[in-house]
Amino acid sequence: TGLEPLYQAMKEQVLRSGIIFVDESPVNLAGQKKGPCKKAYMWIYVGGGGGDPPYRFFDFRTSRSHAHVEQTLQDYQGVMHSDKYAAYEKLAKRQAIQWCPCMAHVRRKFVEAEGTEPALRGLILQKIRYLFLLERVAWNRSSEERLRIRQEKEKPLLESLTALIKDRVLQGGLLPKAKFTQALHYYLGLAPYFENYLVNTDARLDNNVAERAIRPLTIGRKNWLFVGSENGGKAAAIILSLVQTCRHLNINPEEYVEDVLRRIMGHPAKRIQELLPDRWLAARHKDAGNVAGAQDGLG
Repeated sequence: TGLEPLYQAMKEQVLRSGIIFVDESPVNLAGQKKGPCKKAYMWIYVGGGGGDPPYRFFDFRTSRSHAHVEQTLQDYQGVMHSDKYAAYEKLAKRQAIQWCPCMAHVRRKFVEAEGTEPALRGLILQKIRYLFLLERVAWNRSSEERLRIRQEKEKPLLESLTALIKDRVLQGGLLPKAKFTQALHYYLGLAPYFENYLVNTDARLDNNVAERAIRPLTIGRKNWLFVGSENGGKAAAIILSLVQTCRHLNINPEEYVEDVLRRIMGHPAKRIQELLPDRWLAARHKDAGNVAGAQDGLG
C-alpha cells in the first residue's frame, strides 16, 4: 500500500527505542480453494520511547513460529516486556535484551489456583498486590523517585516473595498437576528476570501496555472473522498499526490517513518520520500556534 514506507519507519522507531512491549494473537487466514481457515498470528510491538510508548506496530505472520519474533528482534537492544512464551524466553538469553516478564500473568496463575493451601496462596497474592500498589505510587513520582521506591520498597518485597515460593517448592509434597504447583514453578522459572524492571525507570512490572494495545484486534476479529490472504494480512497490519497508534494519541485516524496519503508521494524519503502520527500531531500543534501568534500580532 502507499502507507508501507510509514509502516516501515514506525517499525524502525519501535526497534530503536530501547523499551518494547510484545504480544501476539491468533487470526484466521482463509484456506486455499474454499478450504477451512488456517490459524495465523498478528504480533504487536509497542515502542517509541518511555513507559507508555506512542507506536503500535502490528506484524502479520502465517504461524506462531519462534523464527518470526526472532527475525523481527534480531538486532534489538534494550528492555523487552512479554509473557512466558518460549520464543521470548529464548530471546531473553541474549545479552543485549533485558527481559521483563509479566507479573500480571503470575498473579492470574495464583488466582486460578483456588482451593490449595489457601493461607500461603493468600500471602503470595498479597505480596503481588503490594508490588502493584507500590508501582502505582512510583509512576506518579519523578523517574528518580520511582527508582528509589523500587530499590527501597519493591526490591525487598520481591526478594521475600521469591524466597517464600522457593522455600515451599523445596519442602516438597506438592501435587504435580495441581494449578497451585504449576503457579509456583511458573513464578520460579521467571524469578531471575523479575528484578530487571527495578533498574530502568521506563520498565514496567507487567505487559499490560501490549495487552491493551492488542485488544482492539481481538474484539474486531469477531466482526471481520478472517483475513483473505497473506497479502491481506500484511495490509491489515499496516492499517492497524497506523489507526491504533492514532487512537492512542487521540488523533482522528481518517483525518490522518487522508492527509498523509495526499502528501506521502511528494515527501522526501529521508524525512518520512515527519509523517508518523506523533510527529504529524506535533507539527499540527506548532502550525496552529504559529497561526494564533500571527493573529495576535495583527491584533
